[in-house]
Amino acid sequence: MATDATEEKKDAPEPEPGRVDKYFGMTENKTNWKREVLAGTTTFLAMAYILAVNPGILSFGLSAAGVDAPNPGAVFTATALASALGCLVMGLWARYPIATAPGMGLNAFFAFTVVLTLGIPWQTALTGTLVSGVLFFILAVTGARESIINAIPAQLKLAVGAGIGLFIAFIGLKGGGIVVGSEATLVTIGDFTSGTVLLTVFGLVATAVFMVLGWKGGVFYGMLATLVLGVLTGVIDFELAEGFTPNLDSFGAAFTGFEDAFTVHMIAVILTMLFVDFFDTAGTLFAVAGQAGLVKDGKLPRAGRALATDSIATSAGAVLGTSTTTAYIESTAGVSVGGRTGLTAVTTGFWFIVSLVAFPVFGLVANNPAVTAPALIVVGVLMAKALGEIEWEKLEYAIPAFLIVAAMPLTYSISNGIALGLVFFPIMMAAKGRWREVHPIAWVLMLASIGYFVFLTE
Repeated sequence: MATDATEEKKDAPEPEPGRVDKYFGMTENKTNWKREVLAGTTTFLAMAYILAVNPGILSFGLSAAGVDAPNPGAVFTATALASALGCLVMGLWARYPIATAPGMGLNAFFAFTVVLTLGIPWQTALTGTLVSGVLFFILAVTGARESIINAIPAQLKLAVGAGIGLFIAFIGLKGGGIVVGSEATLVTIGDFTSGTVLLTVFGLVATAVFMVLGWKGGVFYGMLATLVLGVLTGVIDFELAEGFTPNLDSFGAAFTGFEDAFTVHMIAVILTMLFVDFFDTAGTLFAVAGQAGLVKDGKLPRAGRALATDSIATSAGAVLGTSTTTAYIESTAGVSVGGRTGLTAVTTGFWFIVSLVAFPVFGLVANNPAVTAPALIVVGVLMAKALGEIEWEKLEYAIPAFLIVAAMPLTYSISNGIALGLVFFPIMMAAKGRWREVHPIAWVLMLASIGYFVFLTE
């Protein structure tokens, strides 16, 4: 009897997956609710630093530089909502375990190149972000995206990512006081008797140790440890969080700058935002999906939806009041603990919504460069790993790639670096006798970049 019951139990059909399971494909991807929720939470912890860093760059950073800046509480709110929206759309529509948030590097470009260097009002810069998001959406839902991706060689794409990493790290070193200005040498080492510098160094060491130990939220925990030590030592004052309240003061500001959105400088800005976001997102999608085993025959299923999700989040983020939203490489943290479906991204989006009630902590962090600087430096390290994939032995690639990487931090401009690379690449290829390998679009981009430099100096 017992034997028959056992055999009958073995022969019983597997229970049918529920609707949610079927929709996300959890059984198909050999995962479950618990694993997906844990993965989404892990991804959030790995990228939660953006809630503090983004207001630090877009608001406090610009205010410290003496220019008009958006309200920090509004930037925080826009960051949380744009991130949540992007994650939810990515999870529910594209069904990938990939999270989105305002991009590191693109926020620096928005603040320090567009607003600070070019003198463009932040409202107009938001208009440019909105336009770039709409253009990205058009490219994402048409076949044009493949043509543009194929026109830019992989070597330059790698250089752009690495250059942005160095630029971000430089901003972190400067913000934390480790690097300061010098009339004699342009830059020099900071004052290591300063409490801010010492706290930055501690944060960098702590974050690096957490990352080396393999902690999935290493950057976030590093910021938390730095904040605690700063408060205990008196370097950080709780009063600095006053006035940092979630609000929608910047909502709709992107609609006020269309009158000045199509000047020569702004067209260059829009194209730069589009270029960086487009290639950064495509690279991140393939990297994360590849790690999760979701790439089939070298192709990414539902790639159009994933790219469109990024453009939707960018457009919505601009309307809310933040810089370009993009896919985050920190999504690999969630994938590493088993995230395989869109439920991972949905979970991450849920935590971004929850973060709105924790605004005093993030306000305190955002107003203290010593807390956010280590995160910028470490993220720069992660992005700079692309340097190892560049074919340095081939000068036709190495020269434009190096110019991109070097020019970004040294000219304090992402667009300058990209433009230099786009100018030199076709010329170097022609000199090598490989001009036939240069895509016609690359020649057009070269001429556009030359025009950018000409008009930039006028």
